[in-house]
Amino acid sequence: MRHRDDMTFPFEEYERRLSELRERIEERHMDAVVISDPENIMYLTDYQTTGYSFFQALVVPLEAEPFMITRKLEESNVIHRTWVEITRPYPDTGDAIQMLVDALREFGLDKKRIGYERNSYFFPAYHQDCIHNTLTDGKLLDCFGIVEEGRVCKSSMEIALMQNAARATEAGMQAGIDAVQADATENEIGAAISAAMFRAGGEPPAVMPYVTSGPRTMIGHATWEGRIVQPGEHVFLEVGGCYRRYHTAMMRTVVLGKLSPSMYKAQEIMKMALDAVHNNFQPGMTVSDADNMIRNIITKNDIGARLVTRSGYSIGIAFPPSWDEGYIVSLKQGESAVLKPGMTFHIIPWMWGVDGDKTCGISDTIHITEDGCESFFTMDRDFVVKADQGKQKLISVDKSAKIEAKADKQIEHAQNSAS
Repeated sequence: MRHRDDMTFPFEEYERRLSELRERIEERHMDAVVISDPENIMYLTDYQTTGYSFFQALVVPLEAEPFMITRKLEESNVIHRTWVEITRPYPDTGDAIQMLVDALREFGLDKKRIGYERNSYFFPAYHQDCIHNTLTDGKLLDCFGIVEEGRVCKSSMEIALMQNAARATEAGMQAGIDAVQADATENEIGAAISAAMFRAGGEPPAVMPYVTSGPRTMIGHATWEGRIVQPGEHVFLEVGGCYRRYHTAMMRTVVLGKLSPSMYKAQEIMKMALDAVHNNFQPGMTVSDADNMIRNIITKNDIGARLVTRSGYSIGIAFPPSWDEGYIVSLKQGESAVLKPGMTFHIIPWMWGVDGDKTCGISDTIHITEDGCESFFTMDRDFVVKADQGKQKLISVDKSAKIEAKADKQIEHAQNSAS
């Protein structure tokens, strides 16, 4: 390992991560692992590139020096970003898997027990077939998740990086809210969000912001397509800020014109769910119980809305196509995993199908502490209601007596059900 002081984290942090990985390698009775997931490679080495569609791998032997297999162009990222000293690059006209097999032979690992990430997006089936057909003297074992065991609970230094990402998230969201008005295009709103995130120190996120308006809010994972926002419509925004590949995300909703009783109910029920998260999440709680708590609050409504997804997912290091670490741990029914200090989640008690034709959301990114949880954000959760063109005001209970009177009975019922 090359000792250097210009990486994202202190050199000792990478030594710790590598040491803990080797403990897990030994526990699984393997001699080495081949790590191909971009997030895992970055977590261990600080290596990153947008060129991860080409095969790349970090090979970590139980005792000997790790080495990397990369496309020749990407070797510069190993040299300039990481502590890795040994690389075996392949040319664009070369065979990446043959280079991997040759390197395993070179370092005496070809007849050993080798772990590989069988479920990695970036180790496709045809590459796996090649290594099985070529590395015939060794034993190949699935080690998917062996790095994620270390990633799932963030260190205090990782939490600090996510706080930087949160500043970019909030800056982008505020700019998006400010840009929402009748006759604005979804593209203009998306541009405002992106510019503000980057000005606030954010870096290219794994997913660009989601911006949908009116009936398009009912389309899952849609984003701007040039549509013009109409008077009286609502706009759904979901923004993920990024700093050194670490992400935080939030949903917010903007309403043009009057806030209907149904949308007010949606707002209050989602806020109630987030309050329950902050009051009840703690180490030792199962993710199934966490999901049920949120789901029960959202489900008890008379406005036609549903929580059609899991209620949250792990978030942290990410490359496109997703900021989601939910494959590591998600808040969903039937899961026995428990919350631990350092876990970070995007909590999404969003409501799909309000009145049958509207989707809205209020979400939060949190980290689990020793005795509870904390948000990365300070932004107000209420829907932003713009009653007049270019004029913005936040809906509040004392200014919405008529709406409140109509909604109180339903909200009280949801509270009783949640308790």
